[in-house]
Amino acid sequence: MLKRFAMLGLAVPLTLGVMGCDVDVKDDGKLPTVDVEPGRMPDVDVKGPDIDVGTKEKTITVPDVDIKTKEKTITVPDIDVDIPDEEDNEPVKPPVTPPTQ
Repeated sequence: MLKRFAMLGLAVPLTLGVMGCDVDVKDDGKLPTVDVEPGRMPDVDVKGPDIDVGTKEKTITVPDVDIKTKEKTITVPDIDVDIPDEEDNEPVKPPVTPPTQ
């Protein structure tokens, strides 16, 4: 806890000291010139493992649960989508371009 207060006590004066600085740029500087030559990808031959997917029967212990069920009427959404035939579509008009002056 004392360390945190000490660091905070040092940080505040340093921050105020930096804020009071006057910086004048004498030279804008220049980025270095870099020549880039095209590279190539390494030639790699990768062989993955052979995987066989199948099924097998296995006996496991499961709980025996009896659940009572009953029917209940609820309201659900009903959506009908009618897609128009190709002949029913109106041709798209090209956009109007403003006259040039």
